[in-house]
Amino acid sequence: MANITPMMVKELRGKTGAGMGDCKKALVDSDGNMDAAIEVLRKKGAASAAKRADRAANEGTIASKTSADGKIAAMVEVNSETDFVAINQGFVDFAAKLAGIILENNPNSVDDLMKLTYGNDTVEDLHNDILAKFSEKIEIRRFDRMVSEGYIASYIHAGSKLAVLVEVSKPGLPDSARKLVRDIAMQVAAMNPQFIQRSDIDENTIAKEKEIYKQVAIDEGKKPDIAERIASGKLEKFFTEQCLLEQAFVKDGNKSIKDVVKEVSDDAGDEVKILSFKRFYLGES
Repeated sequence: MANITPMMVKELRGKTGAGMGDCKKALVDSDGNMDAAIEVLRKKGAASAAKRADRAANEGTIASKTSADGKIAAMVEVNSETDFVAINQGFVDFAAKLAGIILENNPNSVDDLMKLTYGNDTVEDLHNDILAKFSEKIEIRRFDRMVSEGYIASYIHAGSKLAVLVEVSKPGLPDSARKLVRDIAMQVAAMNPQFIQRSDIDENTIAKEKEIYKQVAIDEGKKPDIAERIASGKLEKFFTEQCLLEQAFVKDGNKSIKDVVKEVSDDAGDEVKILSFKRFYLGES
């Protein structure tokens, strides 16, 4: 039987983040073999995950990573049961690693992601490590990966509960233009538009919105012709609220996002268009 010293326990804790008691027991069970003890802790994390399956994991963090040239970007949401775990550096680092792995490998699903490698470990190993460290349900809820011929800007709101990717049409933007595109990503985070421009909205959606506004006005006692004008006015408000290009810029209410895009184009010396955006908010359905 190997002599399990406090230094061995401390070393294992430093490598895994697991509790001192769990580390000592793992070393005892593995007869002092450090690698075997790490495997014991991983198996313990995997086994305990099944016991936590019915728990609610409503806290967590969102991480993102963008390639140096801004042509590829990834976002991932990782959930925990408590905010105490969500802000732990080990948990944050786990999410950041996942974002990098997704960026480099383009998995199709969480199951695919689990099979990928990071150094000498699989993502499943890393997940078991984090499960062994915390007595909580921890799950990779979703991720997205964006590839562009242009440029992708990312923005993560303070607290890492909200993240946005915005894709524009032109690569090789100067720094001033990149900052403006990041401001547009911040706009998406703050104002949550559903469309880039009104031409992206199908006619049926527009007709339904207008009909709802018109019916509400009629129910309030307005005559049909007045109700029609009210509905048209509310539809315009719908466009300015839900279409990114028509929204007032949160950093300068005297500008619209369309004006900001023009500034990006001026800085780039060529026309730049917003092609797409993706917004993750923690826990949303």
